Amino acid sequence: MRLHVIGICGTFMGSLALLARELGHEVSGSDANVYPPMSTQLAEAGITLMEGYRADNLQGPLDLVVVGNALSRGNPEVEALLDSGLRYTSGAQWLAEYVLPGRRVIAVAGTHGKTTTASLLAWLLESAGLEPGFLIGGVPRNFGVSARLGGAAAPFVVEADEYDTAFFDKRSKFVHYRPTIAVMNNLEFDHADIFPDLAAIERQFHHLVRTVPGKGHLLVADQQPALDRVLAMGSWSPVTRFGSEAGSQWQLRLEHADASRFQVLYSREQDEEDGVVEWSLTGEHNARNALAALAAARLCGVNLPRACAALARFQTPRRRQEVRGEVNGIQVIDDFAHHPTAIAATLQGLRAATPRGRLLAVIEPRSNTMRLGALRERLNDSVADADHSFWFQPAGVEWSMDSLVEAQGSRASLYRDIDALVQAVVAQASPLDRIVVMSNGGFDGVHERLLAALTAANPATGVSDE
Repeated sequence: MRLHVIGICGTFMGSLALLARELGHEVSGSDANVYPPMSTQLAEAGITLMEGYRADNLQGPLDLVVVGNALSRGNPEVEALLDSGLRYTSGAQWLAEYVLPGRRVIAVAGTHGKTTTASLLAWLLESAGLEPGFLIGGVPRNFGVSARLGGAAAPFVVEADEYDTAFFDKRSKFVHYRPTIAVMNNLEFDHADIFPDLAAIERQFHHLVRTVPGKGHLLVADQQPALDRVLAMGSWSPVTRFGSEAGSQWQLRLEHADASRFQVLYSREQDEEDGVVEWSLTGEHNARNALAALAAARLCGVNLPRACAALARFQTPRRRQEVRGEVNGIQVIDDFAHHPTAIAATLQGLRAATPRGRLLAVIEPRSNTMRLGALRERLNDSVADADHSFWFQPAGVEWSMDSLVEAQGSRASLYRDIDALVQAVVAQASPLDRIVVMSNGGFDGVHERLLAALTAANPATGVSDE
């Protein structure tokens, strides 16, 4: 089959293209924004990339066109597709029809932590010899790719996004996956461009709950009122709670403030040891992600102490607290934070793990929710653990960030020019500091610009990897 993917460099669509290629299909794709790591993965897989959306991209014999959910009516390639009469489908539907049938599907959902939790789970299953398949909205560094088929009878881990499916299918993507196990990590208001309020997202999560069979399982985080409301709408599958509440079947006990060591307490009838995790990640939010992954892996038959030991070898996915380099004792860290809660959690964890140096946050409010300003009143508190916040206002942000920065006084500054931003950060950074870059986009290559500028300011040092 010859497939063409419109919007191929999105994390979901690019991963889907890799699966199609692994299945033996001939794959091409187009996108307006092509940047690593996804573009690198696709090129290495032998997938033809086309820059920009044009009718000409659809020339030649095509069996099926897969349309990304970022595309809408009026896009020239979408209009040409509709005029052509070619067969087309959404990415989520293609996955449901060509990859998931016959597999034990584990869907990882939630406003935050989906990529990390799905990566953790895939790694735990891999470490246990189960050869899982997966599709993850990032690149797990333990695997080096964002998607693979895995063993024919192996579990399949999918990052389950609540965003809508396509311009012709406004349901959340995750309702297509029909999981045996659904992990629900948390639930807050997000995606202000498509959801009017939190209740609308809760309704979509309940649609997911409705698809889990009675012999399946729901793993649900505690201390999440929105998830409680979802379950109150009705559930037909066994429910297991995880978190830090005394009544939860899976409980977390932090031993270090930065969450680099924690206990896992598992209440069960059978005789099995509890676990202790020592790993390189920081932050209670990551420990909770690990707890969810451990619980899901246990349902797949993975021994708990063995799984806890495997977490010591886990590497964060690309762009999730990823150290991009170090110059003169100054680390540059890349993080995908896209929401005030995610910003706060990242900075809180890194603050606890940075006892001597300063924490310098470089933030681009690029997600649709942040661009619309739906949660702007929470941004001030989200950076409380940063010593200084460097805010960048990109084109398309529909509200002025001046008042946000003014409210933070001398602890914040605002830039509309990338070069000026880089110069300001480098001028303030000192040895032992950590520069945390937070954006869910390419951010004009600011990470490499920072490393280059730091190197120019410290020519005898040079850049070192983590």
